Amino acid sequence: MAEKVARFPDPHELQVPSELEGWEEMYPSHYIFAKERGEWESKQFWYQDKIHAPEPMPPLDLIFQEAWQISLSQYTTRVFCIPPAQGIAQRMVGCYMYICAIEPPPEEVIGEKAVLFEKRVFHVFKHYDELWEKWLKKFQALGKEMEAVEIPDELPKFVPEDQVLPAPKGYYVSYDILEAFNKLVDQMFKGWQYHFEMLNLTYLAYLMFGDVTRKLFPGISESVIGKMVAGAYVSMFKPEEELCRLSRLASSLPDIGDIIKSDASAEQKIEELKKTTEGMKWIDELDKAKDPWFYVSCGSGWFNYEGSWVNKLDIPFSYMKSYVERLDKGEKIERSLEEISKKRDEILSEYRKLIKTDEDRKSFEDAYNTVRTIYRYAEDHLFWVEHWFHTIWFKKIRDLSSLLVKYGMLTEVDDIFMFSRYEIPEMLTELSTGWALGVDIPLRGEFYKAKAEKRKKILDAAKKWSPTPALGIPPEEVAEPFTVMLWGVTTDKVKEWLKGVAVPKGEEVTEIKGFASSAGVVEGPAHVLKLLEDIVTLQPGEIAVCPSTNPSWAPVFTKIKAAVTDIGGLTSHAAIVSREYGLPSVTGTGIATSVIKTGDIIRVDGDTGVVTIVKRAN
Repeated sequence: MAEKVARFPDPHELQVPSELEGWEEMYPSHYIFAKERGEWESKQFWYQDKIHAPEPMPPLDLIFQEAWQISLSQYTTRVFCIPPAQGIAQRMVGCYMYICAIEPPPEEVIGEKAVLFEKRVFHVFKHYDELWEKWLKKFQALGKEMEAVEIPDELPKFVPEDQVLPAPKGYYVSYDILEAFNKLVDQMFKGWQYHFEMLNLTYLAYLMFGDVTRKLFPGISESVIGKMVAGAYVSMFKPEEELCRLSRLASSLPDIGDIIKSDASAEQKIEELKKTTEGMKWIDELDKAKDPWFYVSCGSGWFNYEGSWVNKLDIPFSYMKSYVERLDKGEKIERSLEEISKKRDEILSEYRKLIKTDEDRKSFEDAYNTVRTIYRYAEDHLFWVEHWFHTIWFKKIRDLSSLLVKYGMLTEVDDIFMFSRYEIPEMLTELSTGWALGVDIPLRGEFYKAKAEKRKKILDAAKKWSPTPALGIPPEEVAEPFTVMLWGVTTDKVKEWLKGVAVPKGEEVTEIKGFASSAGVVEGPAHVLKLLEDIVTLQPGEIAVCPSTNPSWAPVFTKIKAAVTDIGGLTSHAAIVSREYGLPSVTGTGIATSVIKTGDIIRVDGDTGVVTIVKRAN
């Protein structure tokens, strides 16, 4: 009798709760598991993408996922031709996204790719600085193009005279609204094509450096490898640096600091500041910082409901309130980049002394110089794409939705996110057609409003469902490097999933394990964060325990002691940000937010990847 293969549910047979009935209509058909490719899909190992899609997916927000699936994969398979690597496929099940790393191609394809890989990849490594300048210039230009897309704010009773005489313009508002949405979609896809221009190579450089150091220094810890590459001036940390600058300015100006420290709303504080010359001076500096540095998401940038600092000013103002209070106590509020760099250089010096041959020395230095040169791209490009660019996108989409609300097609502006990028042109076409036909033309506003309400209920129901962590047949060993390094999915973790290990009761757990993502050992009170808005409640000296961290949370990283996450590997943003702030961090624990409670005293060992619950809160 054949041995039964341990596997997760077949993706074509998984049952979703009845409350989610109709969920498939929310997404494009190629995102649904289908019988036409069923044999291939059933053989793959699919797991939830809790890094990029940890929550149920609003239909329009899927555009970012669509864009990265194409871009990430093509750069791996067709552009830089990483020999054994293929792309990452995506599917939706019950409003949650599952992904799979596709198995390596045939040997002859690997051989063909290897020739191209060496020529193309090492050219980028060698010329990174100049390529980065070109990248930034063209990406900023694309963002400005998106900002310049004109969204009509009304459908006029009659076309204005200047569009008819002395010569007809030739196309009018009925075309403008269709063109606007199409432009925005095209620009988003182009932005994500740019996004991965060098991103996979940053992870590759880290992997190559890690391989070299492990061979040269057997037993070296992952946290030490991380320390060797830490410390960089990158765009993702500029928003926090601007908050520090504004906070220091407020602290130095009479009465301004007191206004910033008050419990009033951001709007109330701004009105108060406008009453004095010094206050206006501070507001001028605030306005200079807003574009682009306040175009940073309050979360990851992946979901429409997160908002950005520029449209949720209470968030950055709460950070500045804390900063001014700390400055009053004589505390330092900036990232200790000099200290991080000093520790990095000390570690490097120590390990360089252990290298015995010139050949090994060259191997180490080449790998180190490469990773230090290009690795900063991971956080440099991140601000411009997932924060600045996405903030512009969300504003433009809401401007377009305001038109649909005005003419009765939708109830609320954010209802547009309940429709996919394939469905919105249908709504806009119906609106354009109704206007073109003349007066008293009925539109199907109630149809779209009802669909939006139904989908909001489905998404709410999906939030209460805990779907299986994986689907299909798991590999004997999870070896695909990006799966381990970025998503934090390991062989051991998959085995736990297969056992159906329930999350143990918190009081029964004294120790949990994850990735040793950032070195150091600290002990302190835990603060569990499960909701985005909870981030502002973190207190100095606490340890953040969360599903994952976002680079936009940088302002709290100078006051917390450490970070512990449920998901993410050694090259996840949580790991990178912790290293850049010199904080001990353990990522990818799987269960931290379930077994640790706010107030528990915990010890975080970023050298071994162990989190110990020292004392339970009363």
